[in-house]
Amino acid sequence: MIFRKISIKGAFAPFLVHILLKQNIMGSDKVKDIKIKVMNEEIKCPRGVTLLELSKNYNHLFESDIILGVVNNELRELHYTLEDDCSVEFIDLTHEDGIRTYMRSLSFVFIRACEEILSGCRVSVEHSLGGGLYCEINYDKGINENDVNKIKSRMKEIIDEDVPFEKSQVLIEDAIKLFEGREAISKANLFKYKPTEYINIYRCGWIKNYFYGYMAPSTGYLKVFDLKYFNPGIIILGPTKQNPHKPNKFIPHPKLTGIYKEAEEWGKIMGVGEVGSLNNLIARNEYPELIRTVEALHEKKISQIADMIVESKEKGRIILIAGPSSSGKTSFAQRLSIQLRVNKLRPVSISVDDYFVNREDTPKDENGEYDFESIYAVDLELFNEHLEKLISGCEIEIPHFNFKTGKREYNGKKLKVSQDQPIVIEGIHALNPLLTKAIPDGNKFKIYISALTQLNLDEHNRIATTDLRLIRRMVRDNTHRGHNALKTLQLWKNVRKGEEKNIFPYQEEADVMFNSALVYELAVLKKYVEPLLNEIDKSCIEYREAKRLLKFLQYFVQIEDEVDIPPTSILREFIGGSRLVH
Repeated sequence: MIFRKISIKGAFAPFLVHILLKQNIMGSDKVKDIKIKVMNEEIKCPRGVTLLELSKNYNHLFESDIILGVVNNELRELHYTLEDDCSVEFIDLTHEDGIRTYMRSLSFVFIRACEEILSGCRVSVEHSLGGGLYCEINYDKGINENDVNKIKSRMKEIIDEDVPFEKSQVLIEDAIKLFEGREAISKANLFKYKPTEYINIYRCGWIKNYFYGYMAPSTGYLKVFDLKYFNPGIIILGPTKQNPHKPNKFIPHPKLTGIYKEAEEWGKIMGVGEVGSLNNLIARNEYPELIRTVEALHEKKISQIADMIVESKEKGRIILIAGPSSSGKTSFAQRLSIQLRVNKLRPVSISVDDYFVNREDTPKDENGEYDFESIYAVDLELFNEHLEKLISGCEIEIPHFNFKTGKREYNGKKLKVSQDQPIVIEGIHALNPLLTKAIPDGNKFKIYISALTQLNLDEHNRIATTDLRLIRRMVRDNTHRGHNALKTLQLWKNVRKGEEKNIFPYQEEADVMFNSALVYELAVLKKYVEPLLNEIDKSCIEYREAKRLLKFLQYFVQIEDEVDIPPTSILREFIGGSRLVH
């Protein structure tokens, strides 16, 4: 018998026969079968079967095409061959790793098409924007809508040709020579500090390139995509986990775009647009000046925001600060308050947490669990009533929420504010109009803060802002809350879900945006987070994400000396030593 614990049905029996015939082992005991546990069932297959061959029998069980495999809890490309007994899972586009692989592979096709249509151009994959990837093309004639249509048509041709992505392992020194010869200096610099002897290079037809992470088996997997001209660049749109069969819709974010452009310009001015440049500075021990410059830039931006609030007068009566997890909201709010005092104001803070409804009145999510991140977990009527009274000059008694009992309490804490006392409100719902629905927009100054890193691995491999925030949170959770990285990873999915629902839809409502990313911080965070990630056991499903982050952090030269990081730095909120956050 070929199978154990399952019956031979449908297409699977002839498929197994095809594998056996292909390997010329029908009736032979020269090559032993291996046992594979897949989809909670155990089967026997010939040694050397690939994940791609095996996946063909299971593709119909998934919402979209299988694009990756998992062997003994290790992510693997579909060309991976199985040589021993193992457990196998498959990943399609409804999984984060599937989308990452798809967009990485699609970027490679885009780069190839650009170089074929616009001879001599240089492509850079910059950052996520509006539901896609924003890319720029350095071309002596510039680009227009017609060029974008030609690139899109060429991409379709390459995809229809079903060109394989071929992986080869080369020595680091050979990879450096390859990319130096192509004047891809950011890639060559990146490899100089990688602590491995070999590196994987991918080929798609005539073009070779390096990509951090796994690739699809071939271009034929990438039929769902679109391109949008977004002057001066192009947006690559792929599928989403929620809808893997249609390209995502591009939603322009003009304010966010402006912040990204500013970050890019500063990266160029400081000469650290990519990790290799940062590593060079650290290796030459020139990073202290970089730290001081970046921190001074933060202080200047916060000072400018304070000046804007002062100039706006009535608009600055209530200051609302929102941003996703680990964006540095608390440190920012404290530093902004200091700058407001410099401007002769006396800011006061109100905690939205103290206005939680009693626990039994908290709304529940689709799983019947308390949804503490819902805006309706806040007593909106009381919160708005108190804000109205405060800006009218009345005194209120501020409640205190007792998290142990799950009840709101009153301890006699009174508050009354004058004209020179702006009210600072910081939290995930701060920009949601429902939170301050009773207050006219003319009395509100809205700030959005996030860590929008301007640093990329190289011109084709970006660093996701989500990864930066996740690493920040792991370090903070361990430093200040005693949590291990496993617990942070277990919570992260729900955190991200809450951000998508409660924060990102309102970011463009802000009067001003603040980028809390520090170009040097991953080189500092590395020594804190690596031991935490290494603690995660291979038996945990979170191990795959831990391993991905560990591989990513290998590219950074570590900063050991923290003497130049000021105690008011946003980074201190995560690594410790902050004079603002306790």
